[in-house]
Amino acid sequence: MAKKRPKRISKKNSPIKILLIPVAVLLLYFIVYGGFLTYQELSDEAKEEIPSEYIPIYKDASEKYGVPWNLLAAHHRVETKFSQMETMVSPVGAEGHMQFMPCTFIGWSHPTCGGLGEGDIPDDELTDPGMIAKYGGYGVDANGDGRADPWDIEDAVYSAANYLASNGAADGEIERAVFAYNHSEEYVEDVLYYAERYQKEEM
Repeated sequence: MAKKRPKRISKKNSPIKILLIPVAVLLLYFIVYGGFLTYQELSDEAKEEIPSEYIPIYKDASEKYGVPWNLLAAHHRVETKFSQMETMVSPVGAEGHMQFMPCTFIGWSHPTCGGLGEGDIPDDELTDPGMIAKYGGYGVDANGDGRADPWDIEDAVYSAANYLASNGAADGEIERAVFAYNHSEEYVEDVLYYAERYQKEEM
């Protein structure tokens, strides 16, 4: 009696291929919408004004540090208009996407820090996580490339979240944290205005 040949699985209907379809859909969802923070959870103004590629970064930093995502978006808007300013170095020396003073980024115990916080810090020190830990700064290597860089959007947003959380935002003291970021009542009003503008009202 001839042996039955094992039934071959059609490549067209292979279980692996079928399984990959929902995985691909899920992956696309996370890429486009940034995980659980979907466009359905954004205000109309946020959808119109915030570049979509930044939403996942705000969301991830929010989850890590407990700072509202819309507060991070508001700071980004007020500081550099979502990184669309021609130059991202202020007259007093704040730099990068979220406008950190170098001494705040690396830590005020750096030997060159004083005054407004521009310091005289070599770039390889400013972006070195080890130096930042040594001097007590707020810079964060968010993408794991070995550098905490205020000119890298992920590092900058995570660093801002770290700073705001350390100054009360993670505990609900939003106004105090924003004022610590920039000692100006007008600045606080501007940031809070955009934070509210980007948060969708609950029905």
